Amino acid sequence: MITTKKFKILGMHCASCAMSIDGKLEDTEGVKSALTNYAKSEVEIEYDSSKINEEKIIKTIKSAGYLASPLD
Repeated sequence: MITTKKFKILGMHCASCAMSIDGKLEDTEGVKSALTNYAKSEVEIEYDSSKINEEKIIKTIKSAGYLASPLD
């Protein structure tokens, strides 16, 4: 099932940070797309919830060097 969810990102300092997060997420199995907005400190992710969950997404973002939490 394809799900779209936004996450708040902490620790971004520039647009390059946003590109780094997008790349890390898009290389992760189950993630269809990631669009990070540096100005809002958010990322919108489209993913297959049968292959990846929010916890794994947050861990992936953390492995890129940033903190994340889901937005409602």
